[in-house]
Amino acid sequence: MKKRLIVFLGVLICCIELEAQSPKIDKEQFFIENNTLKASLVLPMGKLLNHTAAGKATLNARFICKLPDSSLADEKILVDLRGHFRRETCLIPPLKLVFDKPAPNIFSPLKTLKLVSTCKTSSDYPQYLIKEYLIYKMYNLFTEKSFRVRLLDLNYVDSSGKKKTMNNFAFFIEDEKEMAKRNDCKNDEEGKPPTESTNRSQMTLVAIFEYMIGNTDWSVPARHNIKTIRSKTDPGKLYTVPYDFDFSGLVNTDYSIPDPLMNTESVLERVYRGFPRTLEEINLVLEEFRKQKENIYAIVEQCTYLEKRHKQMMTSYLDDFYNEIKYPAKVKSIFIDNARTK
Repeated sequence: MKKRLIVFLGVLICCIELEAQSPKIDKEQFFIENNTLKASLVLPMGKLLNHTAAGKATLNARFICKLPDSSLADEKILVDLRGHFRRETCLIPPLKLVFDKPAPNIFSPLKTLKLVSTCKTSSDYPQYLIKEYLIYKMYNLFTEKSFRVRLLDLNYVDSSGKKKTMNNFAFFIEDEKEMAKRNDCKNDEEGKPPTESTNRSQMTLVAIFEYMIGNTDWSVPARHNIKTIRSKTDPGKLYTVPYDFDFSGLVNTDYSIPDPLMNTESVLERVYRGFPRTLEEINLVLEEFRKQKENIYAIVEQCTYLEKRHKQMMTSYLDDFYNEIKYPAKVKSIFIDNARTK
């Protein structure tokens, strides 16, 4: 009996020691931290680079990165190929990293995360990605009902050793269920919600933010680049959460084209796509933009990865917006007189 007890205690101590050696990632802290995560994704590069067709594709991979305690983690994961436009257009398609499969590991609390990769290798493309990443950080200033992001300095390593390692920026987007959960909400994926069925003040914020960054590539009923979350305590409250900003004028990629329905010649031309509001409602939201102005500009200026030319482009584009909202007549013309009616 004593021998059995000794063996049991020995196994228990070993398990405790192993657990202590490999603490799980804190899924909330992971997105609160602002430092760039240096990591490597080891996978069959041939399949990754040659798979542009639509449909499900899953690759076995390893995710390697340095942990906060300076130890190196190397865990087996799965990688799903995702996306539509970027998957057909980009060298590296958008990916979804499944951290809790094929087996639990220290990254398991992250569950599944979307990874936005640099579309191509030419010089401007990493800058496009950084600019889109910064837009997420800007929107975080306004509301918790927003997606958090984490920047990576990422190596793409061929598991067969045949292809050369590629290095570029990428960023993780917070899981939508986790985003909803921390806002005491749940995902809403049913039907085609009318834009005006969503929370009025939140929708006004989204529409003006999309105008500020020059993005028309979104739709609530079509669930295009907009997620909806529903309050757990008040199911009648439906909130909109925007994402995917690479077609915006603030990013201004060389592959972005304006929607023909907007009657514009360039994505740099802003079009307000919000529904009618009172002047009081508009000014209430615009006051938040004025309060956050310095913080928004600081996000651009303090980004060490953004080249001077791209900083100037972003700053100039933001200047145009802030100059517009100085004048009451201009505010009325843009956000009230020219609001959409259908």
